[in-house]
Amino acid sequence: MVSGGRIFEYFVVCGIGPEIRSLDGNKGYQGMGVMYMPSFLDQFPHSKESTYPPPPPQLPTCVLPAGVEFYSSGPNSKDLSTFPRSYPIVLTEGDGSKIYVSCIAFRDPVSEDIAEAYRIPPNSYADKCICLVSRSPSFHVLREALEELFNLCFSSAGSSKPLWDVVAHMVLNVPLPTPGKDRVLFAVENCLLCIEVPPKDGLPHADISFQPLVQCLDVDNFIRFFTAVLLEKRILIRANTYSLLTLVSEAICHLIYPFRWQHVYIPLLFFSGVDYIDAPTPYMMGLHSGVDTSGLAMDGVVVIDLDYNRISTTEEIPSIPEPELSFLRGEIMKLLYPNVIEIDLMKGNGEGTFGRSLRGVNKPWSKDHDLQLRLIFLRFLATILSGYRNFLENTAVNVFNSQAFLKKRSRMTNLPPDPMLMQFLDSQGFLDFLERCTHSDENSNNLLDKLQDAVGRGQNPSSVLPMISAELETLTIADPVVGVGGSGARYCYDRFPANVRTEEQEERRKAILAAASGALEYQSRHTPSSPSVSSAITESLSPRERAAERERMVLDIQVKLQGLWLRLLKLGATDDPLSSFEYGTILALIESDAEGIGGRGFVECIREHIHSGWVCRLTDEQFVAVKELLKTAIGRATSRTDMATVRDALEVSAEMYRKDSSNMPDYVQRHLSSISTWDELRFWEGYFDSLMERSSDKSGNYATLVTAQLAIIASHMAGLGLSDTDSWFMLETLAEKNNIGYKQFIKLRGLLSHIQQLRYGYWGPSPGKVQAVSSYGVPSPGSQDVTDESQQPAEASGVGRSWVHSMFSREASTRSSSFSRGRKWTSDNGSLAENSKSSVSSGKTEPATAQKKIQSSVRILRGHKGAVTALHCVTRRDVWDLVGDREDAGFFISGSTDCLVKIWDPSLRGSELKATLQGHTKTVRALSSDRAKVVSGSDDQSVIVWDKQTYQLLEELKGHEAQVSCVKMLSGERVLTASHDGSVKMWDVRTDTCVATVGRCSSAVLCMEYDDSTGMLAAGGRDPVANVWDIRAGRQMHKLVGHTKWIRSLRMVGDTVITGSDDWTARMWSVSRGTCDAVLACHAGPILCVEYTPSDKGIITGSTDGLLRFWENEEGGIRCVKNVTIHSASILSINAGEHWLGIAAADNSMSLFHRPQERFGSFSSPGSKMAGWQLYRTPQRTVAMVRCAASDLDRKRICSGGRNGLLRLWEATINI
Repeated sequence: MVSGGRIFEYFVVCGIGPEIRSLDGNKGYQGMGVMYMPSFLDQFPHSKESTYPPPPPQLPTCVLPAGVEFYSSGPNSKDLSTFPRSYPIVLTEGDGSKIYVSCIAFRDPVSEDIAEAYRIPPNSYADKCICLVSRSPSFHVLREALEELFNLCFSSAGSSKPLWDVVAHMVLNVPLPTPGKDRVLFAVENCLLCIEVPPKDGLPHADISFQPLVQCLDVDNFIRFFTAVLLEKRILIRANTYSLLTLVSEAICHLIYPFRWQHVYIPLLFFSGVDYIDAPTPYMMGLHSGVDTSGLAMDGVVVIDLDYNRISTTEEIPSIPEPELSFLRGEIMKLLYPNVIEIDLMKGNGEGTFGRSLRGVNKPWSKDHDLQLRLIFLRFLATILSGYRNFLENTAVNVFNSQAFLKKRSRMTNLPPDPMLMQFLDSQGFLDFLERCTHSDENSNNLLDKLQDAVGRGQNPSSVLPMISAELETLTIADPVVGVGGSGARYCYDRFPANVRTEEQEERRKAILAAASGALEYQSRHTPSSPSVSSAITESLSPRERAAERERMVLDIQVKLQGLWLRLLKLGATDDPLSSFEYGTILALIESDAEGIGGRGFVECIREHIHSGWVCRLTDEQFVAVKELLKTAIGRATSRTDMATVRDALEVSAEMYRKDSSNMPDYVQRHLSSISTWDELRFWEGYFDSLMERSSDKSGNYATLVTAQLAIIASHMAGLGLSDTDSWFMLETLAEKNNIGYKQFIKLRGLLSHIQQLRYGYWGPSPGKVQAVSSYGVPSPGSQDVTDESQQPAEASGVGRSWVHSMFSREASTRSSSFSRGRKWTSDNGSLAENSKSSVSSGKTEPATAQKKIQSSVRILRGHKGAVTALHCVTRRDVWDLVGDREDAGFFISGSTDCLVKIWDPSLRGSELKATLQGHTKTVRALSSDRAKVVSGSDDQSVIVWDKQTYQLLEELKGHEAQVSCVKMLSGERVLTASHDGSVKMWDVRTDTCVATVGRCSSAVLCMEYDDSTGMLAAGGRDPVANVWDIRAGRQMHKLVGHTKWIRSLRMVGDTVITGSDDWTARMWSVSRGTCDAVLACHAGPILCVEYTPSDKGIITGSTDGLLRFWENEEGGIRCVKNVTIHSASILSINAGEHWLGIAAADNSMSLFHRPQERFGSFSSPGSKMAGWQLYRTPQRTVAMVRCAASDLDRKRICSGGRNGLLRLWEATINI
């Protein structure tokens, strides 16, 4: 009785194939010491002949993670590094299922035909890897079977039948046993192997030893590692052996049972994918210790160093609460060190324990130890979640009442809710467990529930495990064929043999090698003397004869190209265009032509074919060939400054396409992103001029005509995968030169963003494309090592990187973070390191301020148990009186989803928390203060006034009918509040009454500004109209109409009001006239914050696009004089003083800008004042999502509040 499936799905061989390419993308053999792309060599059975899905395309990259290297010699008995290596790997499919692969990597002689074609030195060796692929986690039998095959191949006695026959019998005939009911016996030659699978109603099948995990880490680090996995941190495991990385990763995943790791899981990461470590989403990845990660940010990554028993991270890992921590630690110590824990115990017969302890020490690690360790962790989880079933709610809104569970636990332990447990209850793994618990099948086999019940009844924890049948049914798989016809022949090999190839496979292999050999011969024939002979012949002709000869040559090349192009498109499905005569000849015509006739003629040939009605669809093979030819043509044209050919190639690349697996068109243009020409503004200026010259509608509106041509350019930029920042910078420059209106600006910006989002959402980031940025940005350090997938062999095609991309984007509906956003994060996060590197390498002497940028002081303020939702800085203006500055100037006040208000004093290092104000019942949304009081507004619809000295609740103001969004302390014991009910109210604190409802908006109020000197109040929100009231006169002054969507931010200074909206624009209004003086339109998203600088009447805007724009008033209007791109997420706060400017963004990045003070008696700078703001400092960023921020410019401090409940206080304290 068997389960019906096979234990082995495929046998695969990977290594150097007929098409050689280095990891850097260079074709052909580059010498020894260079790493090359691995590819599939052989497999059994063929995918077409198997009922199982084919082996994953990323398999060669993953089983040889470092790549393939050539060697001058084979294995050496005196050099361990030359020995074969046996190790397992685990691959995760897009649906979350796992594939288990056992690998043996070894040096094998290079095939003679490959060595001859690529002129590789004779008797060379190269890395090769044989693999057994399975869906069953039977690590031991996979390894044993593979090692027996390997030993059988290279044994001096040989095998009784051809090796591939042995492989075929084993793969096709060995079934997967029924769990808990039978075992399967089979033989590889004379070695007998056995497979058993435990019952399904017990612990999951774990055919690994947990000993490496407990040997590499001490108990405390072991528990920290376990906690980091439970809390779904970003985890990087380092070790100097492949096996250790996989075994430890699998072991820790089994120890969190019944929970499952829900995120990216790559126990062995291929070396060229090291830049994925900076992705912001949770992951567990293993990386060999020899791979350098010094160029990565590593912020928030938990690094588990198995070689040195070390765990490092920039973020604290919350500790497991007591008493569960002591229980877990004690049980692990008892299992690992019984001689230490029980040394004082005595046996009943009077015998000392010392001898018993020695016997315990000598007891080797066994499967019983593995089982006991798993039960220890299962019991720990059962204890810490004791009674969780009482808080399950079968409602559509919530499945588990975590708040009630935490309160019940707090009452039992007399301790506040624990941060570790709070984070765990919000994890994806816990939510997945709850969903599975509601399923009847899962619930019936829930060992966690069974263990909780067993412990409650005082039973042994092991009693929850199913009884293993003593008598398993044995199924023996016999191999009836021995030898060949009973002749007793033996098969011996000096290398791992290749499987028998089909005629089609053999012809393809020969064609590829012939093309490679021909390319080398072509290069050798074209020696430097050849051009001189041709030159001498040409010089002997007269000018007229020379012109006629050139015209004849051009015509001849064009005719040849047309014929070759048409024949290339007519190749059959079984033909390989890359190895065809047509492809090789076209490539030779393009590369060998110094005047560019071949490249220009090839592009013109495609253009004419398109104009003749060709549908432009290519097969996958044709697509690769055309892409490579266009790349070569563009490269040659660029070197000759033939921009006309480059422009034509760009246009035809946007027409030709293939259909992907989802039947979506994949255009050739997308694969040309690695060409540096696209990053140059002068190319696009020339292209724009050519479009304007070719335009037939020159009699129409000029602005419309310019916008139409810029829209064409925008579509090409998005098609190439240029970064949004670079694209918009160049488009904006072209638009400003041609003076189009702001409406065209908005249309153009919206079009670019729409195309970018469509492209990015489907295709993701451009592989290998270093994200170019403006002068204020810098590229990612990791992206420099990324190779363009289009430059890899046809077998590889970047499948390793594509596989990782698919894992990061898997189950996007259940995870808010995707790798597309992570890629952007990675690029921006590396910017600071790269910037500092470039400044050092430039050799220039930096000014004093620039040298100080690396100095910073960042503190983490802990106290809140929920996300920080409001932050307020007590400024000098809030508390100043006739005596002078108050001591509370510079305090920060925070509010959170934990319903608490906290006051912080940054001057008290280590004890910053001054007071906790408790009174609200829901999230705190707004804060303000003056000399004596603190006022807070909450989702509970109340406003509370607190005494700043005694921290006592003075008044609770109730009257709003929805959550309070804004509060403002005014002079004369008055408070101004705004709410989502649309009302703005004024309160008298002394009488606890609402003095007046100042105004009412048609929808929720999101932002409010009040000028106490003039009595003017401005408010905006979900109504696109900004309202202005004169409180003292008791009337509404104006309704500022112009925005089309919500107003997110508002700033009023004197007679000027600045508003920022979701319609991607900011507007400047006159309070006295009620008119719009200017529209600021250049952002690519909603404008979340605006600031006004009265000294120079400048405006600063920040948006969800992460961009800061500095605007300056001029006689001719207002214009943007400076763009800053150092932030990669939404700008949340802009606070400007006379000489200092503080910025904070949602990605937890901050920046401080400084504008030097003009010295007395000096002449004013004739340049732009707003452009004079210079980046002074920016601290190193850590991984966190920020909800709010506040700045204290007097003391050069910026504070941000994150979703994790932490405040991050940056203090740039230096001598100015």
